[in-house]
Amino acid sequence: MDPNGDAWPAVENPPRRGRRIFDRILLVVEIAAIAGLVFVIFSGLNLIRDLNREVAAALEQPTITPPPVITAVVLPSGHTPPGGPGGAQPNEAEIPAALRPVEQSLASLPQPTRGPEQAVRIQIDAIQVDAPIVQGDGWDQLKKGVAQHLGTPPPGQKGNLVLSAHDDVFGEIFRNLDRLKAGDRVIVYTNLRQYRYTVTGSKIVAPTQVDVMDQTPTPTLTLISCYPYLVDNKRIVVTAELQASS
Repeated sequence: MDPNGDAWPAVENPPRRGRRIFDRILLVVEIAAIAGLVFVIFSGLNLIRDLNREVAAALEQPTITPPPVITAVVLPSGHTPPGGPGGAQPNEAEIPAALRPVEQSLASLPQPTRGPEQAVRIQIDAIQVDAPIVQGDGWDQLKKGVAQHLGTPPPGQKGNLVLSAHDDVFGEIFRNLDRLKAGDRVIVYTNLRQYRYTVTGSKIVAPTQVDVMDQTPTPTLTLISCYPYLVDNKRIVVTAELQASS
């Protein structure tokens, strides 16, 4: 109080007012720093995205359709007629001359490793067939039974299982293949189970019509033999669809 007894006038504390101003400035700086950091992060993400796009564009190549893999130049089981000069022999005359080296190289393909799902036997009650299945359909393999074309899937799996056998030599296993009709049943066995196929049709084709062995999107079976009996200048091809396994 002053000498007259009056109270002193209130005076604002200068240091406290300066502190508030400093705090406000600091807050503005912090907000600006956070905004700058967000901008830097956002810009960095955009930069990374742009770089990834550029790298992807540089690596992108036009889609190239691979050439089809040649698995055969003629259909299997071909041979000269058993009553002709020299008897039944591999019929090289039906192989186009330009493709004979390819056919020779295919003959040397390695045998697949045996597995439990490999085809081992075939039964066709409608034509009294009950025979073993061997891997590979070269001349030597076809002497031993029904031959599975290398590269075709095991029974029951997606794709075209191709089996062939002779009609007039080495047991005449497919002698009556032409008697099969739609609805007839074919059973293919593995060491684990049996697969039942139902015949859907048949046709006579030239030995070079190898597209009948093309793979399919569903489990199918193709049976091939020479035709006609004792002439052997064409092939009979029977197709079947998978029905069930057990």
